[in-house]
Amino acid sequence: MIYWDQRIGIIFLLGIASGLPLLLTGGTLGIWLAESGANNTAIGLFALVGIPYTFKFLWSPLVDQLSIPWLTQALGRRRSWMLLSQVLLLLSLLGFSLTNPAENLRFIALLALLVAFLSATQDIAIDAYRVDILDERLYGAGAATAVLGYRIGMMISGAGALYLASFFAWGTVYGLMAAVLLCGILATLLGSEPAPQPPLTPSSSSHWFTQAVWEPLLDFAQRPRWISILVFVILYKLGDAFVSNMTSPFYVAVGFSKIEIAHITKIFGLAATLGGGFLGGWLMSRTGIYQALFVCGILQLLSNLAFVWQAQAGHETTVLMLVIAIENITSGMGTAALVAYLSKLCHASYTATQYALLSSLTAVGRTFLASPCGWIADQLSWTAYFSISTLIALPGLLLLVYLMRSDRPVA
Repeated sequence: MIYWDQRIGIIFLLGIASGLPLLLTGGTLGIWLAESGANNTAIGLFALVGIPYTFKFLWSPLVDQLSIPWLTQALGRRRSWMLLSQVLLLLSLLGFSLTNPAENLRFIALLALLVAFLSATQDIAIDAYRVDILDERLYGAGAATAVLGYRIGMMISGAGALYLASFFAWGTVYGLMAAVLLCGILATLLGSEPAPQPPLTPSSSSHWFTQAVWEPLLDFAQRPRWISILVFVILYKLGDAFVSNMTSPFYVAVGFSKIEIAHITKIFGLAATLGGGFLGGWLMSRTGIYQALFVCGILQLLSNLAFVWQAQAGHETTVLMLVIAIENITSGMGTAALVAYLSKLCHASYTATQYALLSSLTAVGRTFLASPCGWIADQLSWTAYFSISTLIALPGLLLLVYLMRSDRPVA
């Protein structure tokens, strides 16, 4: 059975290490900040620490080609980069246990940015390792196992961290989260290095840049309405980003405990998101990508109004379960439709580069454009804020309608 292959087990452990840091600089950190007294403006600006995930393609050629003195000789290029990023990531997470947001918010922000950079670097190395270490027969099993490990890592740093924070100080919790990364270090040391690839020579580097960067960009820029497509990719999930970036302080303000947040928004919410992804896939098989994008976009927009209901209801766990079900299912549907759309846009000759660039654009809304959301929330009631987040989703839908009505659709 393919899932009993030792390489699949290694990929599973690496998936946990890859998924763990995301929420520790996102939703989980947002709850710690809210409890420490940070205002919504500051919490909203913490979305900017996700910038490294947006631009990780910029330094991926360095991870792909450069050797690390001594470490590469001992472990090989792939595993040396994995181990270096993992050790530094562990030490950075330990740094959280030595400080307090109420006393030094800027230091926490710098640590979060460093963790995001190291996490993005680890992702580059792990993704390359997974592709190199598996043969074609195991590609499907490897991808499925990596996603499963990633989601478990997110659950540990989401629900798991909130459970622990109900009994221990936040600094202790981050120290325990750092210890979880030992599973990734263990996998790196136990794994075997794939067959080495010769580094690029100076003469071939120019050729590599032309083929890997310039030609994919030029190919995309020659398409009709390519600027509109890029703007749509940025805007489609913007309304979602305005909600997700502020849910942590919202839950705390309404009065939900960390246990309630963990149970409902993390564990139940994860199941709802996965269910939404399957629904989105089913919808696309029945209607096509454009129609699915439109339907899912409308549902995403309307789901923001569910938080208006929660703001009016206050501390009601039954309402929260319904709100999370609505929001996560529709968000999962929208994500599935958008991923399919991005895949459809890619030229077969440049799939890797074009998809990396397009997927990076989807993070622009979550980081740059949504960063003022905390300031906006500070100026308004929660009811007004979530109502406005609904309107923010409209430009992306209007642009989608324009693309749908074009005479020569791209997808």
